[in-house]
Amino acid sequence: MIRTVDSPPHPAGAIVTLRAMTRRPTEDWGREVEDQKGRIAVGTLAEHDAWALHLWPEPFIAAIDAALDAYEADVRALSAPSDAEIFAPVKRVVMALNAIDEGHGSRIETGERESLCEYIDDALSEVGVDVDGLTHRRGIDRAELTDEWRDW
Repeated sequence: MIRTVDSPPHPAGAIVTLRAMTRRPTEDWGREVEDQKGRIAVGTLAEHDAWALHLWPEPFIAAIDAALDAYEADVRALSAPSDAEIFAPVKRVVMALNAIDEGHGSRIETGERESLCEYIDDALSEVGVDVDGLTHRRGIDRAELTDEWRDW
């Protein structure tokens, strides 16, 4: 889970102390999957009506979580980064998510896309990155942070 810094921006070489704030989209997806599994178990939901189980199978959620783990590690490691150093983990996570989506039958739809893009943005903000300034310097809108690499 990505966490916020107590007083961004932090000096070069500083150890960043983080606290839980931003919730991964996969937490919500997993919660819905577990809820539907429970409802199937007690007979209040037919398995063919369990849309979350079909949209977000556990291997898909696990793969997304692994990509977000790597992204969070990259973001936490940022220390007085250049714009290119900030965009590098964004590109890596988007490319990883592209591969996951393709390998799991294109499961990232509009809602998932919006949640993942918001998460990627929020993770940067929480470690002190001025995402508005970053995207402005690149000549793009903040909402286009991931667009250059995103296939989903």
